[in-house]
Amino acid sequence: MEISLQLLGLLFTTALVAGFIDAMAGGGGLLTIPALLLTGMNPVAALATNKLQATAGSFSASVTMIKKKLIHPIEMKRALIMAFFGSAVGAVLVQLSPPDFLNKALPFVIALVGLYTLFTPNLGKLQSTPKISQRLYERACAPVIGFYDGYFGPGTGTFFSLSQVILRGRDLVQATARAKLLNFATNSASLMLFILGGQVVWALGFAMMAGQVIGAYFGSRMVVKNGAKIVRPVIVVVCFAMVARLMFG
Repeated sequence: MEISLQLLGLLFTTALVAGFIDAMAGGGGLLTIPALLLTGMNPVAALATNKLQATAGSFSASVTMIKKKLIHPIEMKRALIMAFFGSAVGAVLVQLSPPDFLNKALPFVIALVGLYTLFTPNLGKLQSTPKISQRLYERACAPVIGFYDGYFGPGTGTFFSLSQVILRGRDLVQATARAKLLNFATNSASLMLFILGGQVVWALGFAMMAGQVIGAYFGSRMVVKNGAKIVRPVIVVVCFAMVARLMFG
């Protein structure tokens, strides 16, 4: 694979757009993973390199959310730990087996998320009564979504956000803020395992990191400024775009 300035510029731009979308609704991998695959690298290397730039993006978004006092990491420590270990397990397994099952099942799962968001107009506008305890969320949901992120990845931020709204009763801005920090934990875990496995293409990953940081910064500020009125439609669009890409791309 030849690494040219044109290729680096294209990946930088793709990551910038993906970082902006990811900070608001998740699903940035819809853009970045296909872009990496088009370079000719193998799928595991594409996932690994994607994790390098995604970690930078989720870190940038998390810092913005923390500065705006939307999240307090110490309150989320158990969920972060469980999500981290779930992602680590997924990252190990994906290097041992192809994610064929996820390729087939994922479009249906994401379509359900998109339809639920589309036909629930008041979703996440106000906090509601939690359906499960924080303890159960930390022990069940966080590691399961973390495992998915380590094993495959696209849409993880969306799953974290919607699970916080539906299961923990949080408003959409709070849920999105928490999703960014949880996603940083899962990205970090899988990235560490991919680095140990020698799968990361560093030159491409660093170019995309720069784009991700910039895009995530502006995307997270957009969430803080506009709240649910912009996050909800972006989630719907991203979900159906992911379904189209996974089924027909």
